[in-house]
Amino acid sequence: MADKPVRADKASAVAELTDNFRDSSATVLTEYRGLTVKQLTELRRALGQQAKYSVAKNTLAKRAAGNAGIEGLDALFTGPTALAFVSGDVVEAAKGLRAFAKANPALVIKGGVFEGKAISAADVTKLADLESREVLLAKLAGAMKGNLSKAAATFQAPLSQAVRLVDALRDKREKDGSAEAA
Repeated sequence: MADKPVRADKASAVAELTDNFRDSSATVLTEYRGLTVKQLTELRRALGQQAKYSVAKNTLAKRAAGNAGIEGLDALFTGPTALAFVSGDVVEAAKGLRAFAKANPALVIKGGVFEGKAISAADVTKLADLESREVLLAKLAGAMKGNLSKAAATFQAPLSQAVRLVDALRDKREKDGSAEAA
């Protein structure tokens, strides 16, 4: 069965959604049934620069996902669907969505796309449980600094032992020299 011809306005909407799927580091699909316009505005504000949150028709979003080469989302395109296209830190965006969903149970996280692969709602929650990129980098830097300090101490140990040995020999020689003089 051939696809129906697409109207120009729908074609541009599909093209925009396809670009959003391709340009985003992750996309989270949500169901927003029962949320007010004010609450959706609050959610968009809470996500800030991390993500672009937009409502989309399921048929157009499904077609756009297919055009972007993303598979495994077809079952999620049911009911009223909104997409959070994450361009910033994926962990921070997932935390923001989870926190908003806790405060507003009408927002349901259906699943999403991360690194080009479909993920479940549980996987989105796991992402939200991770620490932010900055925290992980700081921990890595701290661990590396600690290991570098240990390495420096290890390399300095033979040198300091040699210095102590030379000092001990000098002290012994001075004692022996003073004993012979007496």
